[in-house]
Amino acid sequence: MPGTLFSFPNPVNESASRVVAGGVALTAVVAIATQQPWLSAVLAYGFLARVATGPTLSPLGQLATRVVAPRLSRTPKLVAGPPKRFAQGIGAVISSAAALCFFPGHLVVATYSLLGLLALAATLESAFAFCIGCRAFGLLMRWGVIPPEVCVACANLPAREHSSA
Repeated sequence: MPGTLFSFPNPVNESASRVVAGGVALTAVVAIATQQPWLSAVLAYGFLARVATGPTLSPLGQLATRVVAPRLSRTPKLVAGPPKRFAQGIGAVISSAAALCFFPGHLVVATYSLLGLLALAATLESAFAFCIGCRAFGLLMRWGVIPPEVCVACANLPAREHSSA
């Protein structure tokens, strides 16, 4: 389904992915520090848009892929798309839960706790290229929950990591 609105890039430019994660981390920290829990809805929209369309309908995704990442590196490091989409899906669940905790329930502590979790995970991705969702995706593949056809490149990841060492 490449080239359609509802598609996700494969491979993904890791620099763009890390820029998006930095934007998520910054937004979550600002929401907590300035006591603006409504920003959880902004984060939820961004994650849902990226899961559904990659960067196409995500303002942060557009900024990362079209403006920031191309200025960071002339040669992008490409990584498999399915684990990144899985990670975006986890972010969508957590940020949507944060928004739902705040808007109908006014559960501010729960909202901030979920935003803190997002900030931590996004900081690990942005600063250290450690994607918790991608690691979970790899474990689920290893355990047979996610079939190898979903990400052929991922199935060979351990062999590639050892050969490049």
